[in-house]
Parts: sequence; C-alpha cells; structure tokens
Amino acid sequence: MKSRLFVWLVYIIMGLLALYLLLLVKPIFMHLYAFLKAILAPFIIAMIVSYVLNPIVTLLHERKVPRTAAVLLIYAVFCAALAVILVNLIPMFKEQMDQLNRHVPDLTIRAESLVTDLNNSFLPDSIREGLNKSIFQMEKKLSETVTHFINNIGSVVNAVFIAFIIPFLAFYILKDFDLFERTVITYVPKSHRKHTVRLLKDIDSALGSYIRGQFIVCIIVGILAYIGYIIIGVPYPLLLASVVAITNIIPYLGPFFGAAPALLVASTISLKMVLLVAIVNMSCQVLEGNVVSPQVVGRTLHIHPLAIIFALLVGGEVAGIVGMILAVPIFAALKVIVQHIFAYYVRRKTI
Repeated sequence: MKSRLFVWLVYIIMGLLALYLLLLVKPIFMHLYAFLKAILAPFIIAMIVSYVLNPIVTLLHERKVPRTAAVLLIYAVFCAALAVILVNLIPMFKEQMDQLNRHVPDLTIRAESLVTDLNNSFLPDSIREGLNKSIFQMEKKLSETVTHFINNIGSVVNAVFIAFIIPFLAFYILKDFDLFERTVITYVPKSHRKHTVRLLKDIDSALGSYIRGQFIVCIIVGILAYIGYIIIGVPYPLLLASVVAITNIIPYLGPFFGAAPALLVASTISLKMVLLVAIVNMSCQVLEGNVVSPQVVGRTLHIHPLAIIFALLVGGEVAGIVGMILAVPIFAALKVIVQHIFAYYVRRKTI
C-alpha cells in the first residue's frame, strides 16, 4: 500500500515538473503557434469549406458530372446566389449603419441618462461606482479597438488577401478530394488500413451532419431573430439579427453573445424593449433547441453538455472566438479517435 502511494506521489511530482517546464517554454510555443496560425489558417478554412461542399460535388460526380465541372457549377450557383443576396442586403445594411452612426450620440445620451437614473435611485454606492467604472472601461476599450484597427491596416489587407485565396484553395481540394483520401490511405500500413478507413468514416458520421447543419441552423435562427426584431420594433433589426446568426455557431454561449448588442440597444429605449428583446431571443433559442437543431443537425455528437462547455472554455482560452467555434468539432473527432484506440487495445487483449 505504501509503495503504491509512493509511486502515485512520484507520478504527481513528475507531472507538476512537466507542467512547470511547459510554462517556462510557453513563449516559444506562442510564437510557433502564431506562425503556424498565419500559414495554416487559410488551408484550414478551405478544408472546412471543402468538407461542407464535398457531398454535393460527390453527388453530381455520381451523376456522371466531372468533379471539376461540378465544383465550377457549385461555385457559379453560390456566386449567383451571393450576388442576389448582397444586392438586396447591402443597401439595407448601409442604411442601418448610417442610422446607427447618426443616432450614436442620442443612444449614448440615453444610456447615460439611464445610468444616472439608476445611480440616483435605489442602488448602493458600491454598485453605482462599479457601473461608472464599467462604462468608463467600455469607452476606453472601444477607443483602443478603433485605434488598433486604424494602426493595423496591414493586417486588414492580409485578411482580405487570405479571404481572396480561400476559394482557390477550396477549389483544388474539392477537385482532388478523392486523390487526397487515397494518398493518405497509402501511407497507412496495410494491417491498419481497414481500421483507419472505419475511423475516418466514423469521424465523418459524427461531424458531417453537425458541421453542414450548423450553417443552416445559424441562417434559420438569424431569420427568426430578424422577424422577431421587426415585430417588436427594435432599431437596426438586420444588423442585430446578423450578430445573432453568426454567434449562434458557438453552442450554449453563442446565444448570449448574440443577444448582447440587441439588449444594449434596447436598454437605450425602455425597460419594456429590453424585456421584448429578451423574449425574442429566448423564443429563438427554444425553437432552435427543440425544433430546428434536432431536425437539421440531429443528435449525432452524443456529447454531454458539460463536456461541450469544457471544450468551449479550452477553445476560447487557446484561440479566442475561432477556438470556441472549432472546439466542439475537434472534441467530437478526438472522442471518436480515443474510442477507436480503446476498442483496438481491448480487442488485442481478448485475442
């Protein structure tokens, strides 16, 4: 018993020592991570786009359409649909952005008046001081963000360049998708190819409907939020609903991020508008969780909510918003891999 306890203590000390050494070399890993992220980011995004579109390309290819022609056809349909959408939405976006720009001073005055009323009412001194500090920090953060954006025009140009090359990368990945699959399999030893193919199919089964369906769910939730915002009469419904649609891709936490701008705008109008915005967002999430997601995405991941929240926290800490978006798919893929490794070793022991 004592020897076993001693072994566990040795393992714990070695683990703590390894963790301490990792913390010492953390700056090196951070520089390496930034370098790899800058290089690999467009390839990862292109791979995700290709993964989403590949079933359509494969379906067309099975109908005797060459893969290159199928990819070009999908690109043509996508560009035409995007052009139609942008032609109709850009004027609305521009109009609402102009309105928001004109009304920012009024909204600021209303917000300050609301805070002043709260300060002069029932709030204790400590809470009033906290509110004032929070507003000051928000204003400071906004000023720093604008300054950082202006001072880093080069990074914006680089982001535009990356966005420009992603369709070309996705085109070549889609065109030679089968070739890439066969090439990867050839590097796997023959004794493990059967298990590897089964592993890849299980990962595709776990992630396929989730990733493709999540885009559809985000669009549906954005449309529901837009309709709800129009009904209750909140200003800038298209802008605010777009935020809801984009942030909804983050499970559990995304709806809170998406509702925040609408609640902030509603707080400058009235308490009634805040309640109506909260009701609209809650209704959208109830419909999304009980009707839309089960029908579109399904329950394919089989991951406990606590595990998803843990993955989101880790992803957010590692790579911010992008990490939170990719956390659940990566976690699901790792879960499948671990299950296959465990089943493989159990099978070997029983033989």
